[in-house]
Amino acid sequence: MNFYILTLFPEMIQNGLNHSIIKRAMENKLISINSINIRDFAENKHNQVDDYAYGGGAGMVMKPEPVYRAYLSIMKNINDYKKPRVLYMTPQGKPFNQKMAEEFSKENELIILCGHYEGIDERVIQEIVTDEVSLGDFVLTGGEIPAMAIIDSISRLIPNVLGKEESFINETFNNNLLEYPNYTRPFCFNGKEVPQVLISGNHKKIEQWKKQQSLIRTFEKRPDLLKDAILTEEDIEFLEELKKNKK
Repeated sequence: MNFYILTLFPEMIQNGLNHSIIKRAMENKLISINSINIRDFAENKHNQVDDYAYGGGAGMVMKPEPVYRAYLSIMKNINDYKKPRVLYMTPQGKPFNQKMAEEFSKENELIILCGHYEGIDERVIQEIVTDEVSLGDFVLTGGEIPAMAIIDSISRLIPNVLGKEESFINETFNNNLLEYPNYTRPFCFNGKEVPQVLISGNHKKIEQWKKQQSLIRTFEKRPDLLKDAILTEEDIEFLEELKKNKK
């Protein structure tokens, strides 16, 4: 998968993602991350990419022309039969979640637009953006940090990036359930022991314990997720017992 990031700070993107699993995925050519400096497409002496807002107001607004020219430079190198999706990082966007990560991971090409200052001229947003995406109801100084988080989330869903499919099959938000608790050595830490079932060697009971723990955690921490989870009759009965015991 090829990521293209339109940004004023390309080194921030490259330095932030050039580590760990994402770095290995790039080295293995499973993904590519291309940071395009919007300033390189400013046609003025000082590479200025912002200007005062019409109608007044505090702060500056990113000009449409450099953003659009940077976008066109990407399109020249994309041979895909369809127009790639362009994600604009903005607190006004749709809250990002695992379902969106799975959807975006099916794309061959993905362009991410990072704003700064008071935002970007609305006309170029309307011209090129297909999805407005937010990390949550808060404001950051720019779109680079959300872009990196989204790239990380999407990349790990691409085949062979994690190495083992099981690495993400049982993760939090898979089937809208939170992940069960994990334990490692030592067996006893500060007086707390690893649950006996995990050292029993009974794989059927271990899997049942993991599923029940996922249901308990989701019920206690994020009950809103359960309405979209795919549950067995056994799962539903277990949740009903949880509800009765809570009363």
